[in-house]
Amino acid sequence: MTLLLLAGTNEAKQIAWGLTDVGIPVLASLAGATRHPEPLPVPTRIGGFGGEDGFRQEVSSRGITAVLDATHPFAADISNRTARICAELGLPYGQVVRAPWTPEFGDNWINISTPEAAQKHLPLDAVVFLATGRQTLGQYCNLEGRKLLVRVIDPPTAPLPFEGGEFIIGRPPFSVENEVALFRSLGVTHLVVKNAGGSGGRAKLDAARLLGLPVLLIQRPPNPDVRQFTTAQEAVSWATKL
Repeated sequence: MTLLLLAGTNEAKQIAWGLTDVGIPVLASLAGATRHPEPLPVPTRIGGFGGEDGFRQEVSSRGITAVLDATHPFAADISNRTARICAELGLPYGQVVRAPWTPEFGDNWINISTPEAAQKHLPLDAVVFLATGRQTLGQYCNLEGRKLLVRVIDPPTAPLPFEGGEFIIGRPPFSVENEVALFRSLGVTHLVVKNAGGSGGRAKLDAARLLGLPVLLIQRPPNPDVRQFTTAQEAVSWATKL
């Protein structure tokens, strides 16, 4: 048995360690969105598969017998494609889906379905902290007149695709205290965040509550109809029974 672990999240790190502890051979795959990812305790490939044909070839050449999908909750294209191919090939497939964030007393959250929908909730003089990654920046090009602060992990290799913004470099984890200080120093008036869930990104939401800042929360795309787990432990237990 060789399990393919689609990684890139904290849950994927926990799964890699858990499967190593029980002796299950694992090949992890990282998309390569981060230049210097934290190493995993299993053999790891970095970069895309080259589309559907490339994924099928990788599965065949590596002798993959099962797939665990622990990618980001917004990696819907990857998850849907992988679930479909695994079903066609008869490979066991499971997806780790962490619980979404839910509001607490004092939160001022506005749920939106797409990045483009943020426009109608942001006044023209808004200073917007955009914590949604660089891959989807083009979807915010309708926010002319607002100042956009885009947080990224790696220093950018290209300018922002719109005027009136700047990159903020930062590598998680971030504490609530540091987020409060950062938002105050930048004069942030609004946050735009994907509802990724998990403990790692919660600090910015807690900081927004303390500062009374509105948060535009982009809702998740639908998941494939497959076997799902909410924790790494559940996923490891499933893999040990295959």
